[in-house]
Amino acid sequence: MEASSSSSSMAVPPWLESLLGTTFFHICRIHGDAARNECNMFCLDCHSDAFCYYCRSSRHKDHQVIQIRRSSYHDVVRVSEIQKVLDISGVQTYVINSARVLFLNERPQPKATKGVAHLCEICGRSLLDPFRFCSLGCKLVGVRRNGNASFAIEGKEGVTMTNDTTMRSNSAISRTTLSRREREESQMRGSSQQDICPLTPASPPSNSRRRKGIPHRAPFKS
Repeated sequence: MEASSSSSSMAVPPWLESLLGTTFFHICRIHGDAARNECNMFCLDCHSDAFCYYCRSSRHKDHQVIQIRRSSYHDVVRVSEIQKVLDISGVQTYVINSARVLFLNERPQPKATKGVAHLCEICGRSLLDPFRFCSLGCKLVGVRRNGNASFAIEGKEGVTMTNDTTMRSNSAISRTTLSRREREESQMRGSSQQDICPLTPASPPSNSRRRKGIPHRAPFKS
C-alpha cells in the first residue's frame, strides 16, 4: 500500500491539486481599478491563489505561469500551455474559439442519452471520442484510485512523444460534432440578440391606389 501511494504521488505534480481547487475570475484586490483585473492566472512555482495580469508582471515575472479561460462558466486551459508541464493523455479535449482546450474539473452531468459509446471512467460523463477522462480532475482521481495513469513527463523525449500522441488522438474529434456545436452556439447568439434588440416593426405597405384629387371643371361660357 505504501509503495502504491508513493508511486501515485510521484505521478502527480505538487501544484496540480492546488490548481484544481483554485477559484478564478474574481476581481484582484490590488488592481481592482485596472482594465485587466480578473484573476485568471496560476503560478506553477508558487501554486497559491489566482492572480491578475499586473500581479504576474510584478510578483511572478520569472515563474512558470498558465492562463485559465472559461467556456460556459467552466474553467478550461489551452492544450498548448498545459501539455508542456503535464501528461494530458487520456483526457478529452475540445476546440473552442479556434483553440484546443480541456476542462480542469468535472462538470454537471447532462441528460443521459442512449447509445453513448464513450464515457469518463470516473464520473460517467459522455465523451466525444475514445478518451478515458473528461477533465484533469477526473484523471487525478483515476491516478490515485487505479494507478494506471500518470501526469509525469520524463525527459524531453517523453515530452515530444506525449505531445505528438496527444495531438494525433485529439485530431480524431468529429468535425460533424463541432459543426453542430457551432450551429447551436450561432442559434443561441441569434436568440440573445433578439432578446436585447427587439425587431424593428415593418413599415406599412404603400397604397398603390392613390386618392384622386377634387376634379376642377372648366367655367361655363356666358
